Amino acid sequence: MAIKVDYVVRETAANLTRNITLTLASVLTVVVSLTLFGSAFMLNQGVNNANDRFKGGIEFIVYLQPDASQEVIDSIGKSLRENPDVERADFVNKDETLVEFRRLFKDSRQLLESITADILPPSFRVAPKTQDPDVVQAIGDIYRQKAGVYDVIFAFEVVKRIQETFNKIGVRFLVASALLLLAALLLILNTIRVAMFARRREIEVMKLVGATNWFIRVPFIVEGIIQTLIGAGVAVLAMTFVIRPFIDELSQDRVLPIFQGFVVTDANLLFTNLLVVAVAVLIGAIGSAVAVSRFLDV
Repeated sequence: MAIKVDYVVRETAANLTRNITLTLASVLTVVVSLTLFGSAFMLNQGVNNANDRFKGGIEFIVYLQPDASQEVIDSIGKSLRENPDVERADFVNKDETLVEFRRLFKDSRQLLESITADILPPSFRVAPKTQDPDVVQAIGDIYRQKAGVYDVIFAFEVVKRIQETFNKIGVRFLVASALLLLAALLLILNTIRVAMFARRREIEVMKLVGATNWFIRVPFIVEGIIQTLIGAGVAVLAMTFVIRPFIDELSQDRVLPIFQGFVVTDANLLFTNLLVVAVAVLIGAIGSAVAVSRFLDV
């Protein structure tokens, strides 16, 4: 027996409205769980963005005063390059800093409009010959005291601080979302089970007239997927218009040299949203498939 689209649509809509309370409970659980999951994933991407400055062996950054003279810049650069404990010291001028700033904050138009190259600090990205934290700290502290230096930021301090923040928030979000996704799966399974029980007489008649297994099962499977897709849609809206702006505000409220990279780009947001939709489809398909396999004797 061929499966027609209008039949699937009609039967799926009937199932969704017949058990409206269970359907709403399933959708709301999916919304909360996927929002937590997506938020944790975006936080992790923000951590990765924040740590981009320290790739290639960079262990600390010497930020200079925005108005530092060329003489001061040359003096600090010469001192760094002649230091026997320094492997490499790469100078990043104001224009390059602005380019990096615009890349990281390209989605914060108001912030970009207020920032110009002349107020950003040039810097030296320093890769020492050792990664011993005590030695790196000692080298950085030497340059922190020099005239014209605004601050020295150490990779291990930044990474540790940001990682601790992520562990406090992101890991808990992931655990909570995993538990709620399991609850959503069980709710979907129960919703499908109730729908099948309500239509048990009709299913028996369909079997008697020769309906195939998949002819009976498909509307129930589609029902489960639609429930999770509705939840995913609401979660995507929440992450786009609530969670992502909140993360941007947090990054702007902190000390700029340390947290300037803690941002979520449009590409990060798009990937997260697609992942959330994929997880939703998977959960819906698994929940409904298990239900029809276990409770539908066809």
